Amino acid sequence: MNKDIPGNYAAISEAEDVSESAKSYTIGDLAREFGVTLRTLRFYEDRGLLSPRRDGTARIYDARDRDRLSVILKGKQLGFTLTEIRAMLAEERLSDGQATNLKLSLDQIEDQIGHLEQQKEEIEQALIELKARRANLAVAA
Repeated sequence: MNKDIPGNYAAISEAEDVSESAKSYTIGDLAREFGVTLRTLRFYEDRGLLSPRRDGTARIYDARDRDRLSVILKGKQLGFTLTEIRAMLAEERLSDGQATNLKLSLDQIEDQIGHLEQQKEEIEQALIELKARRANLAVAA
């Protein structure tokens, strides 16, 4: 195929899009790619966040599951609960059928920043207390 002919670009990208959306992944493929455990993927499935098809006992994930996993992990990284992530995925599905990104409102972002700042303060206080106890034990020993 001659890629110098403009008409061929569309055919190539369409073929790549079809093959990418038709691609399937095993549970091990996704676990390796995203750096999560098999148990994590099964947990997300049990919670209704992922829905692989079954081939016997094997779980077969499609591109949609892969995209959803990416969104789930981004949501977890930002400190959202699975319940919150599930609601975001459901909203995304209602709007355009795809869940490839977390769509957050300004209120959600502000609430999450406040929540994370509170957690940070609590962690800093816990560290101060633990370090003081460690110093006291070191002196006593």
